[in-house]
Amino acid sequence: MNDSPPRIALGDSAPDVPGSDVVAVAPAPQWQFLILLAVGNFTMLRRRFGRPLCATLIEDVAIRLAEGFPDSVVRPTGAAQIEMMFLAPTRTMLDARLAAIASLLSDPFVVAEDRCRIEPILGIAVTTVPHDDDVRLLEDAEHALADAHIECRPVVREMAARADRLDRIALARDLSQAVECDGLYVEYQPKVHVRQQRISSIEALLRWRHPTHGMISPMEFIPVAEESRSIAALTLWTLRRVIADQQRLTRAGHDLRIYVNISGMLLSDQNFVREACALVTDSHASIGFEITETSVIRDPESAISNLQTFVDMGITIAIDDYGAGLSSLSYLKQLPACELKIDKLFITQLTSSNRDPLIVRSTIDLAHALEMEVVAEGVETPATLALLGVMGCDMVQGYLISRPIGLDALIRFLAEQGHEAAVALSKPAPFARLVANARA
Repeated sequence: MNDSPPRIALGDSAPDVPGSDVVAVAPAPQWQFLILLAVGNFTMLRRRFGRPLCATLIEDVAIRLAEGFPDSVVRPTGAAQIEMMFLAPTRTMLDARLAAIASLLSDPFVVAEDRCRIEPILGIAVTTVPHDDDVRLLEDAEHALADAHIECRPVVREMAARADRLDRIALARDLSQAVECDGLYVEYQPKVHVRQQRISSIEALLRWRHPTHGMISPMEFIPVAEESRSIAALTLWTLRRVIADQQRLTRAGHDLRIYVNISGMLLSDQNFVREACALVTDSHASIGFEITETSVIRDPESAISNLQTFVDMGITIAIDDYGAGLSSLSYLKQLPACELKIDKLFITQLTSSNRDPLIVRSTIDLAHALEMEVVAEGVETPATLALLGVMGCDMVQGYLISRPIGLDALIRFLAEQGHEAAVALSKPAPFARLVANARA
C-alpha cells in the first residue's frame, strides 16, 4: 500500500504520442462533477474492526479511487466519506464514471488480514464550467447524498446555470426550439393528505437541460419565456406532456390529479384559455392549475373570469406561494380556488421560529374559513410535519415525502407507498413542546 494517495492535478496536458511529433490535445472540459461517496455499512465495519482500522480502510478506498481515476482529485472528507472531483468534455461521461466506480469498488478490501466489502452510496452534483459557486456545488452534492441514503441508489443533482450570465436572446431562441423538439422534461412531486395519510395529488415541475449550459432553473427560463412571448407554447407543451403521463399513471392504477404551474401572463390570454380547456376536456384529464395570487393584479377582471372558466371545465385552482409576495384579501376572496399553498419560506423555519408558527396557523384558519384546503410546501423534517398536522394543515409537500422525480420513479414510489415511512416518523406526541410554543 502506498504511504499516501496520489496527488492529482487537473488540467494536465496530454502526453506525447510515441513515434510522432503530434501532441494529442484533449477536448476542453465543459462539465464539472463532484461525487460524495459514503460507506453505507461503515457502522457495521467499525464494530467489526474498530475505529483505527476503519480509518485506514477509508484511506484505502480513497487510494483505490485515486489510482483508478488519475484525472480526479480524491480526498477523504470524514470518517466514512470521500470526495471526488473531475472535469469532462461531455455530461454523458458521468454514467461511465459511475459504472466504473461500482466495478472498482466491488472487489474486497483487506483489513487486518481479513477481507471485507464496502457498500458505496453516491451523491453527485453536476454543473457546467466555468462557474464561481463551489459552495453551492458542494451543497447540491450533500443534498444528493442525503437522498441517496434514502433511495439506496446514486442520486444526481444538477446545479442550474444562471440566465443573467447567458445571452437571453439566444436562450429564448433555444427555448423555443426545445419546445418544438421535445427538449424539455417534467418531474413530479407528490402531495400527501395529512389526516388520510395518502397521496392526494401531484405537482408537475418543468425542467430544461440545455445542451450547452446544462440545467437551467425554471426561475431563470420562465421569465425568458414570458419576455419572448413563448410562455403559452411552453405551458401547452407541458400540459400535453402531463396529460400523456397521467394516462400512464391511470393505467398503472393511480388516478391522481396533477397540478401545472400557470404564468400570470396567460390568465388574460384568450387563445391560451381556449386551447388549454380543449386539451383537458378532450382528454378527460384530471388537471389542476397553480397560480400565484399576485398574478391576477395585471388584469383582475379577465384573470378572475378565465379562472372561473377553468373551474367550469373541471380544472381545479390552487393559489401558489401564498405569503411570498404582497397578499391581498380583496383578491383572495374573489379567486375560485380550492387550495392555498403556504410558501416554503414560512415552513422551513416552522420549528425554530417564534413568528412563523403564528403566521402559518392563522393562514390555515383563514383558508379554512374561505373553504379552501391548505398545502404546506417545503416540508423537510418529521417535526415540521407533526406540527403542521396539529395545526390542521390538510396536505404537505416536500423532500421529507419525495424530491421531484421522473414518471417511472413516481410510479414505483406510488406502488411502494413510499410516503408511509415519512408519515410514520411524524407522530405528534413527541412534539408537544413545539405545539405549545406555536400556541403561545
